[in-house]
Amino acid sequence: MDPAPPRAARQPARSGGVGRAFRYLCRTPLLLLHVLLPLPLTLLCLAPPLRTIRCGAETLGDRAVRAWSGGLAWIFGFRLRRFGTPLPGATMFVANHVSWVDIEILHSQRMMGFVAKREIAGWPLVGWLAAQGQTIFHQRGSTDSLNDVLEQMVERLRQGKSVGVFPEGRTRGGHEVGPFHARIFLAAVEARVPVQPVALRYGERGAAQTMVAFGPRENFAQNFLRLLGEPARIAEVHFLEPVPPGDVDGRRRIAELSRERIVAAMGS
Repeated sequence: MDPAPPRAARQPARSGGVGRAFRYLCRTPLLLLHVLLPLPLTLLCLAPPLRTIRCGAETLGDRAVRAWSGGLAWIFGFRLRRFGTPLPGATMFVANHVSWVDIEILHSQRMMGFVAKREIAGWPLVGWLAAQGQTIFHQRGSTDSLNDVLEQMVERLRQGKSVGVFPEGRTRGGHEVGPFHARIFLAAVEARVPVQPVALRYGERGAAQTMVAFGPRENFAQNFLRLLGEPARIAEVHFLEPVPPGDVDGRRRIAELSRERIVAAMGS
């Protein structure tokens, strides 16, 4: 049996009271400033011709997105710790899925176009930002949509770009890492690019997974507002040993191996 994130089930009750009110008082103006000032600059860097200017190994647009995402995570109280190194060049990054925060945490470390459920496109601010960040939207349950997503992923990977995927397909409350859907790995196989698993842990040794995750019947707006008032906590990003591309029949093996490495990192 796969181990669950340590102590996730023993998460204390969500914080409230004076401390939460103080954090809202401090963070809300910072969030507004982050949207009104750095965001327009980030979008400017994503527009031609600025987005193609090289800044070392990255483009100016990629670096701007990383900086903005890191700033947003900091405002919400996440103190980032990175372990390992993200692969350069065309790579499929696959991670466990806890909350909408996952995308910002990953974007703070490496620019990648995510595959996300189509509902996110309608979320206030985040949906629009996701579209600007090269997100590929997928209608869950639709075979035609998945085929189109795979085609877009392969095209981007062959262009030398990276994509990010949550192979569980949905969040699970932070209690476990669910099974990985193997079909999505077909894009890496066809494009002949490596897959790098990424383990996301919130709190010391993953103790805050359930705190960060969506609560029962909690929608995006409710989760967004709740996390804005939560105490500061560590967010760990573990870039794990990559899995080389295999043949079409090996996509399930790649999915299983990627999940095994993430589960092992979650329990370490």
